[in-house]
This record gives sequence, C-alpha cells and structure tokens, in this order.
Amino acid sequence: MTMRRILGLDVGDRTVGVAASDLLGMTAQGVETIRRGALSDDLARLNELMEEYDAVRLVVGLPRNMNGTEGERCEVVRGFAEDIQKARPDAEIVFWDERLSTVAAAKSLIAADVSRKKRKKVIDKMAAVFILQGYLDSLAK
Repeated sequence: MTMRRILGLDVGDRTVGVAASDLLGMTAQGVETIRRGALSDDLARLNELMEEYDAVRLVVGLPRNMNGTEGERCEVVRGFAEDIQKARPDAEIVFWDERLSTVAAAKSLIAADVSRKKRKKVIDKMAAVFILQGYLDSLAK
C-alpha cells in the first residue's frame, strides 16, 4: 500500500496557508502561503500542490467561535471547501477545529524570535501546520 500525504489548509480572505504531512502521516511541515487572487488561480495552485504531494485528503481549518458555534468565517471556509470539491471531486475534505491555531503559530514564532515582518509572511503557513498536526495527532491516538 502506498502512503499518501495529507494537506492542511488555513483559509483566509487574502491567503491560504498550506502544510503537508510526511509519508508516515506523523508530522506536518509548512509548504507555502498561497496569495489569494481569482478563485480559478487559487484552485489551480492547490491542485498543483495536491499533485506534487500526491494528496487527496485535505484538512481544512474551521474557525469556530470560542464557544464552539459557527459564524460567518466558517461559512466562507465551507464555501471555499465546496469550490475545491467541485474542482477536485476525488478530494476528501475533513474539517478541523482551528480555534487557536493562529494564536499557537504566533506564539511559537515569537518564541523562536522571528521578526514581526517575517512572522506576517509565514503565520498562515504555520497555522496550517498546527491544524494538520492536530489532526495527525488525533489519528495516532
């Protein structure tokens, strides 16, 4: 059986942070931050990454409110996931509660003494790593 990687996505209005699992599905690494443009361009780049990493499962961070309810941001993310599904019917989309992923990513970057300017460039990719790692850890249990 060939192992397939899993991609993690942190979907925002301006960017989509992307992370990929290793072949064993144990660790998540940051891949890139897609600068959002035309939907067709965003989906084309995501498709290229799915091909490159031989991934069909996408773990999409769902930005729930702190009380667990879903707000406007969740609708936007679910809409983007639907667009992915239409473009790639073979994609398996899993939603993952990402409530504190960006906060955790920011704290880890600050702890690593990454400058504010550099943090801004990698925060979405790091948030995608936290989303995917949380999902991978849940599979390992």
